[in-house]
Amino acid sequence: MRFPLKELLIILYLAAGYAAIGERIASLGVSAGLVLYAGLFGLMTLSLLLAAYVQGTPLRLAYALILAASSLFLDSTERIMGEHLTYDAFINLLNSIGFAGDALDQHGGSILWSVPPALLLFAGVALKPRWRPPLPRLAFAAAPVAAVTLLSVILFVRGGEGARGLPTAFAPLSYSSLNIYENLTGEMGSRQAVSLEPSQLEAPRDIILIIDESVGANYLDIGNPRGVRSGLAERRPGIDIHNYGYAAAITNCSVGTNVTLRYGGTRADYQRINATLPSIWEYAREAGFRTVYIDAQRTGGELQNLMDEEERRSIDSFVQFGDVAVVDRDMAAADALAALTRNRHADFVIVNKVGAHFPIHDKYPDGFLRHRPTLPRGRHENVADTGSRAGFGGTAEDWRRYRNAYRNTLLWNVGAFFDRLFGAADLSNATLVYTSDHGQDLHERGNAGLDTHCGARPVPEEGLVPLVVIEGAALETLDWQANFAANRNHVSHYQIFPTLLALMGYKPADVAAIYGESLIPRSDDPFTFNILFNARLGREPVWQPIDLGRIALPPAGDSRSFARNASLNPSAAALAGDSHRARRR
Repeated sequence: MRFPLKELLIILYLAAGYAAIGERIASLGVSAGLVLYAGLFGLMTLSLLLAAYVQGTPLRLAYALILAASSLFLDSTERIMGEHLTYDAFINLLNSIGFAGDALDQHGGSILWSVPPALLLFAGVALKPRWRPPLPRLAFAAAPVAAVTLLSVILFVRGGEGARGLPTAFAPLSYSSLNIYENLTGEMGSRQAVSLEPSQLEAPRDIILIIDESVGANYLDIGNPRGVRSGLAERRPGIDIHNYGYAAAITNCSVGTNVTLRYGGTRADYQRINATLPSIWEYAREAGFRTVYIDAQRTGGELQNLMDEEERRSIDSFVQFGDVAVVDRDMAAADALAALTRNRHADFVIVNKVGAHFPIHDKYPDGFLRHRPTLPRGRHENVADTGSRAGFGGTAEDWRRYRNAYRNTLLWNVGAFFDRLFGAADLSNATLVYTSDHGQDLHERGNAGLDTHCGARPVPEEGLVPLVVIEGAALETLDWQANFAANRNHVSHYQIFPTLLALMGYKPADVAAIYGESLIPRSDDPFTFNILFNARLGREPVWQPIDLGRIALPPAGDSRSFARNASLNPSAAALAGDSHRARRR
């Protein structure tokens, strides 16, 4: 009797996904949806079996390779993420394709665990069949294509939802099909030129946007008096510091926030504006500024956060630090920025910092190891923004060490960064806006999983960011005091782009008609962040509210040094939340 090896291998492959299958069944319960899911799962399984019976060896091997590679991608990605790969998350991965090399280097363990099921599927389909069901030849060849097409149609109708718990070979192929369809049919129009007219500024000055990475406002002393010293909650000679406290991020993932900060998308119209209106660089050039981009995260001219070559051509000076150790790149950025403030040119600068993206084991020098116990050091010195989770089990003690390493990282990449910048820069003729791309979930609530941000079900802290305006004390630009008290803890990223245009000399009324209000008028921002930024296929964005009365603060018991030296700055508690103007000399 023929031993059913091919069928057994495919069944074993399917059994490897038992956890996702069980979760989907439990979520549906006894319902009509469960019947539909079972039917769809059966059809997907049948299509795999039919693909295994294709007589032509080249086509059968091609199917085996494609299906196994798709399965490997989905399974390894979900192991790394710790959650189901949605279409929204798939688009985020495509937008971050430049990090693929780092992911391969740092997540090798998770990927290796995903290889055996993929190999089972590959062998099950690739082995030469010793018999064939009595069906037309076309049925075998068409089965995988039909399955991908059917799932793609279902996902299209459901706005990208519905692939969870199905055989892992099909979701990435269907997601790719949907993305190709959107790219072919979703053109919004060509990029427009600047149409607003800037006023002539009285004298050249610098305008600087500093975008930190993964810095949660609830961990800094500018939002939490017991937080880590930021260097911004104390008076600085000759400098005004306007601390807007907690602000709402655009989204809880880097790509969406960064591209919207550069193109000015609004809550109601971010997709069209980001795709068709001028970049902040073009507005700066039109207003007479030289444009500078300081990217401390990437090296070798690599672009990120949806920056393309067309946008790159609008940047006069593109600065990266490939020859600088990761731990020192924010300091190199501070030095480069300080030099720009002394060059007597009118510069518009965006700084993209290393900040506190995982892995955070080695993002601070030994002299800043002040919160203990912490994560083991010496494993991730050359990694900017991705890291292996090997040895990190997500226990309460793991997260305690993580939060301490995070505090140490903030002491260095925020507090020491601003100390270095203020010590070397001439800010008498400069305005700086400081924020972060998103906040962090460091499991202060004891929730399960390994995510810190970019999750499909984020905690409010993922959308909570700092927002501070820093300016030369004698510089008269915008009336920061006009509604400061009312706006503190009530503004968002969406007000930064209009603020930058106002600083460049564009008329606030003209700007507001397109991009909304700046930080100056009384804010009516709803204080939410977008957790479905890649709203596709007819779906609408999903806005997560942030209730400041329920924000999880860092546990005081994490660090042995926390109680006696919480902020490392005795004046922070008194000054956090102020808009204080430096004493005139």
